[in-house]
Amino acid sequence: MSGQAAPGKIIAQQAEQQGGILAKLIIFALALGIVPISSYFLSRDYLWAGNTMYAAITAIVSANVVLVAYIIESVREESRLKTRGKQQQTTESKKDR
Repeated sequence: MSGQAAPGKIIAQQAEQQGGILAKLIIFALALGIVPISSYFLSRDYLWAGNTMYAAITAIVSANVVLVAYIIESVREESRLKTRGKQQQTTESKKDR
């Protein structure tokens, strides 16, 4: 019976992790759409006094900041998942002994 419960726990953990990853993807996708547009209009009106060239550069920089933040977060998430996997393998191997 315990042999059947272990795969269920693993599947539940993977579903939980993938749900968190999907939520982060949705948040960053929304940020990638909202942040550059809002930074363009806000910087055009309040920072650069109507200069659209500088406002466009500000929007490009903000889009790149969001993209780099997503890449950093995904790398950190991957390393966390690998660490958890190694911990689970060592725990299971100790139980088997």
